[in-house]
Amino acid sequence: MEDRLSKDRIPYSHTYYLPVSISNWEETLITTDEEMASCPCVLVVSNGNGLLTLNEQQYALSRGCVVLWHNSNELKLSAQLHTRFEGILIRYRCLNSDGAEPNVLKYPEPLWDCSLNIISLTAELEKVSRNLSNSKPFHFQQLFVELLSELSEEIERRLQQTGSWMEQVLHYIDTHFHEDVTREQMATLAQVSPEHFSRAFRRHTGQTFSAYLAMLRIRTSQNRLLFNMPKLENLAQEVGYKEGNYLSRKFKQLVGLSPTAYHHKQKRVVTLNSNHTACLLALGITPELGVYSSWIESVKHVNPVQKLYECGGSASSFYETVAAAHPDVIIDYNTAKGNNVLLPLAPVLGLSFMNISWREQFRLIADIVERQWHVEEWLAHYDELICSFNQKLDQRLCERGTAVVWEIGTSSAYCINSSYGRGSQILYEDIGFRPPVSLLKHGIDRWGYVEEEIEAIVDYPADHIFITGLPSNLAAKKRMNRLFRSEPWLKMEAVKKNRVYVIDKPDLFYGYDPLSSQAQLHELMRLLTLQN
Repeated sequence: MEDRLSKDRIPYSHTYYLPVSISNWEETLITTDEEMASCPCVLVVSNGNGLLTLNEQQYALSRGCVVLWHNSNELKLSAQLHTRFEGILIRYRCLNSDGAEPNVLKYPEPLWDCSLNIISLTAELEKVSRNLSNSKPFHFQQLFVELLSELSEEIERRLQQTGSWMEQVLHYIDTHFHEDVTREQMATLAQVSPEHFSRAFRRHTGQTFSAYLAMLRIRTSQNRLLFNMPKLENLAQEVGYKEGNYLSRKFKQLVGLSPTAYHHKQKRVVTLNSNHTACLLALGITPELGVYSSWIESVKHVNPVQKLYECGGSASSFYETVAAAHPDVIIDYNTAKGNNVLLPLAPVLGLSFMNISWREQFRLIADIVERQWHVEEWLAHYDELICSFNQKLDQRLCERGTAVVWEIGTSSAYCINSSYGRGSQILYEDIGFRPPVSLLKHGIDRWGYVEEEIEAIVDYPADHIFITGLPSNLAAKKRMNRLFRSEPWLKMEAVKKNRVYVIDKPDLFYGYDPLSSQAQLHELMRLLTLQN
């Protein structure tokens, strides 16, 4: 009861909005009162036409436009010639009950064609402000709150609309940049005026439409130049330019180098996942900045300056950290979200997660850093280990049979296919085991993994069962222990023949890369040759 009372005494964190002045634009916009000038304001155009200068941009205003700004003295308005411009300026203050930064109504440009309700509420508010009545002391405040509520809903609606058509437009540009794409076409697609499209596009992307289009074309050119040096005329037509000389000029403007110089340059590489970091380390190269798994950190010395975290921190700090590395190329999986945000910094090479094996990814990365000979030497040594291992297994097992790899988490168990690694790439691709039919029927080849209840592990019998990770929380441990004591589990052939391998080294088996695969191979070799 005492805890409940103490919670009830906690004050609400809430912003209160207080109108401090209402005036016609014809009367005044400028005030010499500094405190008054610093108040946020709402300007509602009720009649006529005018020109507004805001943030060094000029906007044409007409009836129904609303401008939201934090300092009324920064609004520069002029009526158009031979027209009468009428507007109502409302200055207000924001107070937070807990002293935190108040929420001010904001929108980066005028709100055109607002509802008639906003205009009428503003007119009524101005009328009431000239003749405040003691008999209705809350009427003025009520009208003001209604107006702010209407404006807030209008802002939310426009943000949602802009986000919707902007997403559609960006997707179209990202997939059709090599065609003759124009601003007018995109404005028509978005069903907005070209002028509104340009303003919204720049606000959303930080770039003009033409600059964004040029960036996509040049970054695609850079991706092509990572692996070979095509004729510039051919490359220009591939990315949407008509001439190689024009491509070369635009390329140098953005990259600072000619296409040929970029192709031959020793690349500064940033890797956004630990698998690609490990590929570089296996080639004897440390990325300028990279994501490291806990296992790679344990076996390789990592300079904190060169370490990048996959999550944590703000998007802006992540961007700034990558920018500080001055990358020539950024490598990640093509399924990763948000990598397009990094395109202003460098080309982002997205490698296929499900369709390219770790060997192929290893070779592609070796091509980028010109270590082709090193990668083949490394893989030849790895294949020698595979051959030696298979010879030992031939003597002990002859027929390999079926195998499954399980990772038991906090609430579910995950069965892993070779496209996700976890040692299954070695079992299925290198030493000849097969997934059981029950897994194939469940679509593991399509999805890469199967998620099941912990108790359902018994529904996927195999000749060999590998458990690479165990749960850490108590509830999941109890479920797992009950499973291991259950009759269905004890009746499984793998259990009877002592072919269940509880490894519990998730950090080691997490990686799908050359260094992790080699370490996983040694661990599997030890277990299979020790117990068979």
